[in-house]
Amino acid sequence: MAFSYSEVEGKRAHDPLMACHHAIRSTKCIWFTGPIIVGAGPSGLAAAACLKERGIPSLILERSNCIASLWQNKTYDRLRLHLPKQFCELPFFPFPKDFPTYPTKQQFVAYLDMFVSQFDLKPFFETTVLSAEFDPICRFWRVKTSSGSTGSVAEYTSRWLIVATGENAEEFVPNLEGMDDFQGSILHTSSYKSGEMFRGKRVLVVGCGNSGMEVSLDLCNHNAQTSIVVRDSLHILPQEMLGTSTFGLCMCLLKWFPAHIVDRLLLLVSYFMIGDTAKYGLHRPKLGPLQLKNKAGKTPVLDVGTLSQIKSGKIEVCPGVKRIRCNSVEFVDGKVDTFDAIILATGYRSNVPLWLKETNMFSMKDGLPKKPFPHTWRGKDGLYSIGFTKRGLLGASMEALKIAEDIELTWKVDMKKCC
Repeated sequence: MAFSYSEVEGKRAHDPLMACHHAIRSTKCIWFTGPIIVGAGPSGLAAAACLKERGIPSLILERSNCIASLWQNKTYDRLRLHLPKQFCELPFFPFPKDFPTYPTKQQFVAYLDMFVSQFDLKPFFETTVLSAEFDPICRFWRVKTSSGSTGSVAEYTSRWLIVATGENAEEFVPNLEGMDDFQGSILHTSSYKSGEMFRGKRVLVVGCGNSGMEVSLDLCNHNAQTSIVVRDSLHILPQEMLGTSTFGLCMCLLKWFPAHIVDRLLLLVSYFMIGDTAKYGLHRPKLGPLQLKNKAGKTPVLDVGTLSQIKSGKIEVCPGVKRIRCNSVEFVDGKVDTFDAIILATGYRSNVPLWLKETNMFSMKDGLPKKPFPHTWRGKDGLYSIGFTKRGLLGASMEALKIAEDIELTWKVDMKKCC
């Protein structure tokens, strides 16, 4: 439930939760009884649904004009979930049975639409959070926003703030020497849709994560002459092994064995299935894939067909970029090749430091929680985070359940005081 400033003044004497609002003097200040959630991606929606299941209302603020804007506006056409659907479900809502094991992005967005309808979630769209700051006197969070449709500025206040903008809020564009001199096109994968527009062209993909590998495959399938920059070591695993998904196999084995033992099995099976990737310029790290994920948050690449194209020579592996010239790229090994386009598969970053005025829970350097998993979800003074675990939708769902359970404890106390 939300109250305007005038309503707050009338209720202040009767509601302990509003006792400190004598300090608020803006006619555009809105008090909300439940948590404020910043971000209407899968994480924010999951948090809102879990709260609603416990009878707690929430206010979802979203800067875009739709839910899951990253999925809807900044992903390529051929994208599918890289993990089986049972590991990507949001709380209390399984995927439709007729959906394939690896749903397409269109099917995943449709699933999210059904989720929103099921829980009757109504985000405030085109509402950009300018700042969020805890008021130590009133003991509430003040969230200042700007409306994209009207340009009006408002301030929402609440006892709880849930940061759900996630790890992928803003595109990361590296500052490569000579980028401004390149005469071809340079675009981030957030603007890439299909390899059709690059048919017959020489294209360099910078970045070798799951997106970079899949975009390279898409370009190759559209007859583009494709090269991919692999600057560091990486783990490539088959998407499925031993008759099941690799991720599902890992989850099962980790119930019985430590990560380093499971890593040995994964690498052994991978060697027999895909061979020695180092032959093709894809060197593996010293740490196994699960250990590396736990220590550095680096996700292994689940191969969907790119490796076979690399082996055949249709996709060329290149070392790091030294500099870019008007129509060519010089690599760190001294080799120079000409290209018509460069696609930056360089990922995304958190934007939390730009608007959250808090330095205890989040790092101002990378915008991620300072504490390691599984302690990333709860901060102080009613501050929570979701979607920052580097463990995908499964991790976000786990956090949503914990957050709702934790907030319910103080919510019940507050409601008793109001009665």
